[in-house]
Amino acid sequence: MLKPFLVLQLRPEDNISDNEFAAILKYSKLDEKDVHRIRLEKNGIPDNLSLDNYCAVIVGGSPFDISTDDEAKSVIQKKIEEDFKYLFDEIISKDFPFLGACSGNALLGSYLGVTISSKYAESVGCVSLDLTEAGKNDPLLSGFPTQISVLLGHKEACDTVPKEAVLLMSSAACPVQMFRIGKNIYATQFHPEGDSEGFCMRIHTYKHHGYFPSHLAKQLITAVSREETPYAQKILQRFASRYS
Repeated sequence: MLKPFLVLQLRPEDNISDNEFAAILKYSKLDEKDVHRIRLEKNGIPDNLSLDNYCAVIVGGSPFDISTDDEAKSVIQKKIEEDFKYLFDEIISKDFPFLGACSGNALLGSYLGVTISSKYAESVGCVSLDLTEAGKNDPLLSGFPTQISVLLGHKEACDTVPKEAVLLMSSAACPVQMFRIGKNIYATQFHPEGDSEGFCMRIHTYKHHGYFPSHLAKQLITAVSREETPYAQKILQRFASRYS
């Protein structure tokens, strides 16, 4: 590997951020020496960051919501959203390898002009998604079953498919679950790095953040602890393998 992967994280909680990062490494089969990790919730994207130093970008999830009224957003959230506009200018123009999950999906969708709202919010859990015909032929998804299980939980989503995008996965509850821009830019509403251990931790940590009624936390932890999502995790492995 000549250049490292750039992993951008937006989670303020140390334990959740560290667990997410460990899961990204585990399921991408990357070694820590193969990545450069930046926690954006501290200072945003560094001014001197150059994509020329990396082979690909992976963006994780966050408790931040794009659809929150501007006056209710923190200073750092506003900075992160502005920083991503400049980053996407370069990523889109170069068709630079990118995989954004959940918040990464909303940030990219918003940049592309899509309305992000609570219309297609989904409670935390394991759901089945349908591959589209384009999805069945995509390099990250080829050979997959026509339906796969994923872990997710989100208060907002893309209302429509970006006009420049190819829809790869969908569901009745949330139509825009995975899309691609160009040949190398991907976004997922679900968490390809998600596993039962990490989601149980997230349920406990975010039980008062509006993702689900807080009194259901124990019930959700019990349900999620039995779930496996190997094909979702294989997306990370294929992305890393393709762009290493």
